[in-house]
Order: sequence, then structure tokens, then C-alpha cells
Amino acid sequence: MVRIDRLTIQSILILISAISNSCTLTQIARYCAILLLMLLVSGCIPAQLQNSRHSGNSWYTVKPTDTLYSIAWRYGLDYKELARWNQISDDYIINLGQRLVMHKPHKAIVAKAPVSSTSGNTPSRSLGTSKTNQPSVKVTVKSTTLNAKPPSHWRWPVKGKLLNTFSIKQLDRRGIDIAGKLGEAVRATAAGKVVYSGNSLVGYGNLIIIKHSEEYLSAYAYCKERLVGEGTIVKAGAIIARMGKHNNKTARLHFEIRKGGKPVDPMRYLPNN
Repeated sequence: MVRIDRLTIQSILILISAISNSCTLTQIARYCAILLLMLLVSGCIPAQLQNSRHSGNSWYTVKPTDTLYSIAWRYGLDYKELARWNQISDDYIINLGQRLVMHKPHKAIVAKAPVSSTSGNTPSRSLGTSKTNQPSVKVTVKSTTLNAKPPSHWRWPVKGKLLNTFSIKQLDRRGIDIAGKLGEAVRATAAGKVVYSGNSLVGYGNLIIIKHSEEYLSAYAYCKERLVGEGTIVKAGAIIARMGKHNNKTARLHFEIRKGGKPVDPMRYLPNN
């Protein structure tokens, strides 16, 4: 229950009086700032907003096209830690409407049951079966065993001029941009499993994320077409997408590698051209 003390009530009354007495906008803004400070002190603003972390919220509600991997990618988290914080098993199944803790909890989570739907059944989602999350064209790729070790060799997803280099300080440069031709084949940088294929991550357009090991993931953004669905095992060099554009710029691929949930410079791993 929200607690409102006498000082907060007085501040609200002063603000109402100021508005009714036609105070200037500057004066009203000053009163609003004072009132906001009072609310913070008195605890009227929910703790999850006061204690928000890098994700912007302490909790995240699972949406229809989400996978655990895409949520972790969006907020720069290690998917294994996100699973551990929410007591999610190694199959990494999440449920539509489930609320996920987005930071290391101070104490163990007692319950993490998904939100009940009106139909009585909440669909489970591991790697995804949503219609909006499926590629426009499916390519059958021969199944192989996912290597538990990091890739020993990485290959360029496309051959082309480097348009942007890596910068950890800029959100749109957490990877590299490679020029090419519209519709050009995009290839897997190493063998792995497709853990996300969709377009729900803002700023990435059509995006594919491949899990190569317990530590390493790679991402392929701005695709014109996604040719593999979630759960597909791919070999190094397998065609997974077609190159597209971003913000009406020249055709390009945005390529990222993450280690333990953190962006790393792909140029440290890719061979010299």
C-alpha cells in the first residue's frame, strides 16, 4: 500500500493552490520538482522504479515473440545468469506473460509461475513457434551436434568493405557493419544453433542470433530475409539470411559477437581478409 505522510499532503495542496492562483510556469515547475522529491522520500514511487538497473526496469514481462536469448541480448545480459536469477531450467523455456527478474536478486525467488491467461493455458516458449517469428523462407540444414567449446575458427558472414568499426560506447556500434549487395547471401560465422529469428528487437530489423557455445553468440541484423528458423542447427558457412538495408542506407550487414552476454569486437575473432 502507498504511504503518504503529512508533508506530502501539504506539498500536494500547495501545488493545487499554485495552479488555482495562476502562478507562472516556472513557479509551478519548481513546485512539481519539490513534490517529486517528497514522493521519493516518502516512498510513494514504487521501489522497482527507484531501483531500476540497466534494463530500465526490475522486471520484464515475456511477449509473444521473445526468447530468453533475445531478452538477454536486448538488455546486455548473459542468458545463463538471467535463467539462474529466474530459476529457469537448462532447456531455457519461458512462458508468455511470465515476469522475469532482470537483475541478480538479493534473495532466492520463491515463485516464478507464469501469469495465467484467460483461456486457462499459457503457452510455453523455448526457441519459439510464433508465426511472426518464423523466416519467410525455410532452408533445411543437416543437423549436427552443437560443440560445447568456443569456435576454434570464425569466418566472415559476408565479404565486403567495412563501413563501421566496433565501439562499446555507442549502442549502434556494438558490432561492425559490412557493405554488400542487396539480397546477397549471409553465412553463419561458425557452427551453432539458431536461438532467435525475428524482428522484435528495436534497431536490428530482421535479426538472427546463433549460439555457438555456452559463452559465445553471434548476431546478423538488417536482413532482407531470414532463411532459418529458431532451433535450426547450422554449420559454419551455411546460408542463413539475405542482406538488406537499414534506414534506407546502402545494403549492409550488421554483425555482432557477444561473450558471456557482453559485446566484443568481432575483428578480434575474424580472420584477416
